[in-house]
Amino acid sequence: MDTLPANNPLNERRSSVADIPAATTRWTVESIEALFALPFNDLLFRAQQVHRENFDANAVQLSTLLSIKTGGCSEDCGYCPQAARYQTGVENQDLLSVDEVVAAARTAKEHGATRFCMGAAWRGPKQRDLDKVVAMVKAVRGLGMETCATLGMLKPGQAGQLRDAGLDYYNHNIDTAEDNYKNVITTRDYEDRIDTLSQVREAGMHVCCGGIVGMGETRTARATLIAQLANMTPYPESVPINNLVQVPGTPLHGADKLDPLEFVRTIACARITMPKAFVRLSAGRQELGDGVQALCFLAGANSIFYGEKLLTTGNPDVENDRALFARLGLKPLNPA
Repeated sequence: MDTLPANNPLNERRSSVADIPAATTRWTVESIEALFALPFNDLLFRAQQVHRENFDANAVQLSTLLSIKTGGCSEDCGYCPQAARYQTGVENQDLLSVDEVVAAARTAKEHGATRFCMGAAWRGPKQRDLDKVVAMVKAVRGLGMETCATLGMLKPGQAGQLRDAGLDYYNHNIDTAEDNYKNVITTRDYEDRIDTLSQVREAGMHVCCGGIVGMGETRTARATLIAQLANMTPYPESVPINNLVQVPGTPLHGADKLDPLEFVRTIACARITMPKAFVRLSAGRQELGDGVQALCFLAGANSIFYGEKLLTTGNPDVENDRALFARLGLKPLNPA
């Protein structure tokens, strides 16, 4: 990595945050709050340095997410329109067939996606449903795509079945800071999340785990979320950062919207603290606009959900993304 000249004023600025630990140390909430508090340009400069040390700075992973089972979920996540108890207009949809999933995956691949994620709205899969998902994973892998699934909480042995099917990543977000968790979800505990993540690790799969910001939380809560992720052993290989999409009928509809630059700061802090992870712009990208998305890429985001629909909320369409990539000189990441 190029070093700055000794007389460069940025050296003074950087030395003033010497209390911020290297990425190999355990991150405290206070040290991440110090990152958040940096002047915006200094924070992005540091995040871009870390990004370039670990990735091609102009390559972005393209992932597509398909809802394989929609609505009717028994959980009460305050942000989610798929909870059965909320009147959000989401139509329930039974588990898709393997053929339907393969057709969607093939289309995603034709549009340039290299990673295909399958999401199901339930508390956790019953064995009969998991058997069908296993068949889906095998079929999508047969297309030469990387696979990910988000199926809720897993029972003992289920992670191993998904691993044996060839699943590359299992997504299970911790959503928010542990001490804020009950303000968002009451039908399960934070530790339930950690238990499923532990099963995924023990099975030998990669972990996809992130959270949601813009739910009325404080900056300290955002720093705590990043610390919880960064201090996992190891930290997740894939870290989706969601900007709350407010859906009428959900409890979090009407929450104060997050300053877009605070979202960029969150991306930068994720990049600095988890240098080798894919940091994904996930839900809420449509509301950010092209300018803020460009800042997110500068801050170290290097993965997006690509396609017209993100589970049950909107997402920028393929042509808009291609046009933005062309304007920014970005390219799709080719899998190794």
